[in-house]
Amino acid sequence: MPITEKFNLLNNRFRSFYPVVIDIETAGFNPQTDAVLEIALITLKMDKLGWLHKANTLHFHIKPFQGSIINSDAIAFNKIDPFNPLRGAISEKLAIESILETVQRGIQIENCRKSIVVAHNANFDHNFLMAAIQRVKIKQNPFHPFVTFDTASLSALVLGETVLAKACKAIGLSFDNNQAHSALYDTLQTANLFCELVNRWKKLGGWPINIKK
Repeated sequence: MPITEKFNLLNNRFRSFYPVVIDIETAGFNPQTDAVLEIALITLKMDKLGWLHKANTLHFHIKPFQGSIINSDAIAFNKIDPFNPLRGAISEKLAIESILETVQRGIQIENCRKSIVVAHNANFDHNFLMAAIQRVKIKQNPFHPFVTFDTASLSALVLGETVLAKACKAIGLSFDNNQAHSALYDTLQTANLFCELVNRWKKLGGWPINIKK
């Protein structure tokens, strides 16, 4: 395979990691005790010229798991009513199973070996995701246990911004503050931001790396 084609494959861009953009809305800050209320994810793909794009989207409203804590401050912040019957919420187990099935399929299609969480302030989402996977007793976890791609850190490096809304605006993306803190909207904006950051690095000549023959 020619070198240029090799570096236009997703599995060669991130050390065979399959990046998945995730945002999780919760009822608190403790992943072991506080309820997951909403999860959205967007998978990514790379075109034949090596540009990164959004692929598939999943979004779930989640029923609080049995015995979970609902913190009033968190609910006031994200404006989610966990017990509103119109949410169409499903169990945490069903949501996690669907997410992992989609991710496993993407890993196989892209010939990657492990998935990696892409998120804004990624440690938060990664911790809640890992806790939920453990809670529903799924052994085949496709996500890396500790490595993440944090768009807050990447934005600080490239744009001098760490807040999602400010980073999006700095790079030329629109951002509606009225839709913020919805898992689906924040995932969409994070995915747009991550793709733009990766593609901008390519435009600047940073990828593929200069290979000595």
